[in-house]
Amino acid sequence: MSAAVPHPRPAAAPHSAGGARRSVAVALLLSAAGAALVLLAGGRTWSEGTAPVAEGSSVPEHASGQDVTALPGALAIVALAALVAVFAVRGAGRTLVSVLLALSGAGIVVAALTGADDTAALEEKAAKVSGLTRASIENVGHTAWPWVAVAGGVLLLLAGLLALRYGRHWPAMSGRYEREGAPRPRRTRTAPDPDRPEELWKALDRGEDPTGGTGR
Repeated sequence: MSAAVPHPRPAAAPHSAGGARRSVAVALLLSAAGAALVLLAGGRTWSEGTAPVAEGSSVPEHASGQDVTALPGALAIVALAALVAVFAVRGAGRTLVSVLLALSGAGIVVAALTGADDTAALEEKAAKVSGLTRASIENVGHTAWPWVAVAGGVLLLLAGLLALRYGRHWPAMSGRYEREGAPRPRRTRTAPDPDRPEELWKALDRGEDPTGGTGR
C-alpha cells in the first residue's frame, strides 16, 4: 500500500494593499473626528446652576468641560500624537503606540462619564462668588456636551483597536526617519505613493475619499 503524499498547505494570502489603505483612511478619519469632538466639548458648558449670594438673590454660574476635568482634552492631544507615531515606528513599537492610542480613547470615555454629573466645579465657583469656603449651588442642570466627549473618546478607542488589528500592514513614513549614515539610493522622480499617510491626509484635504469611493 502506497503512503499518502502530504499536500502542502496553501499560504495565507497577504493583506491586500487596498485593505491596508482603507484601514489607514478609516483610522485617520476616526482619530481626527474623535479628537475634534473631545476638544470642542471641552470648551463648552457641561453644567450650570445658580449660587445664592444674598437674601433672595442669586448669581448664575456655569462650568465648562475644562473646569470639570482637563483630562479628556489632554488625552485627545496624546491620542493624536500616538496616531502620528504609529507611522513613524515599526514592529513592537507600533503595537505599543497603538495600545496608547486605544487607552487614550478609553480614558477620555471614563473621564467624560465621571464628569457628566459633577457639581464640584460649580460649587467652587459659587464659593468664590459668595466669599465662603464652601457654598451650595441651586437649580443645577447638565448639558449634552459630556456625551459628545464620550463619543469622541469612543472614536479614538476604535482607531486604536483598528491600529492594533491592521497596523502591521500600514506603510511607514518616508526614509528621512531611517538611521543616519545608511546609504541613500539615487533620487528619481516617481509618482507619490497613495498609500502613505501624508498622501491620505492630502486626499482628505482635497475632499477625496481615500478608500476608493466618490469624493465630495
